[in-house]
Amino acid sequence: MIPAAKSKSFNRMFYLYNQYYLLRRRFRSFTLSGTLDPEFDSVSGSNIDPNRPVLYFMNHSSWWDGLLLYHASRRTSMGDHYVMMEERQLKQYAFFRKLGAYSINKESASAIRKTMQYTTGLLQSGKRVWIFPQGEILHQDARPIRFRPGIGLLLRRSPQTLAVPVTLCHGMVQHDMPEVSMLAGAPLMEDWHVWKSEEIAARLGGVLEQQLDEHKSQLVRIGQGSLPGAISLIRNGRSTSEKYDAARKRGVR
Repeated sequence: MIPAAKSKSFNRMFYLYNQYYLLRRRFRSFTLSGTLDPEFDSVSGSNIDPNRPVLYFMNHSSWWDGLLLYHASRRTSMGDHYVMMEERQLKQYAFFRKLGAYSINKESASAIRKTMQYTTGLLQSGKRVWIFPQGEILHQDARPIRFRPGIGLLLRRSPQTLAVPVTLCHGMVQHDMPEVSMLAGAPLMEDWHVWKSEEIAARLGGVLEQQLDEHKSQLVRIGQGSLPGAISLIRNGRSTSEKYDAARKRGVR
């Protein structure tokens, strides 16, 4: 198991490189709806302790998802964020360790146990952890969404943890570059240790599937790449199609 090795100086440098070079070259826009810092529990009617641990669970449909969630958390969250990453990928891109990535090797039972223990330690110390419970990159339209039981085990071990569903929708609507919409749903707070790991995984898989379906349906309904009221996290200049349209209009005049 490869632990994270965060570097503040590297984070500062990479954040700018990611924002102004990597993401802007690849995407026309990236927006966030909702908040990554849960503040209010609508069920109990009380404020949420900002130091409470958070486990974000997200669909995984693109290699870029890790860089997108990194950018969103750096831009909008006050928490200390970590990401569970496939060990083979982390060995190939070892610099992600400096950003808060650590590994999981699904081929080894002992390695999985070490990763679960490491993640539990992060959560119990008030950190924020991102996981992709589907366990692999799948198309955003793949259904049903099924989670591996590891997410249930983590919540059972740290029952005070908030579970936040996050969905990503990638698409090209009216432009020749992809637009990405991220939606952070309402935090889930339960007495997790009374549930079986498989029951938690099944329930949260259903929650994410419903949120992703509603997220996508709303984007289709409005015919845009972002939801109303979303925060802009990156915005490129005009796309090639927009430049062409502008030049064509000037020619008509």
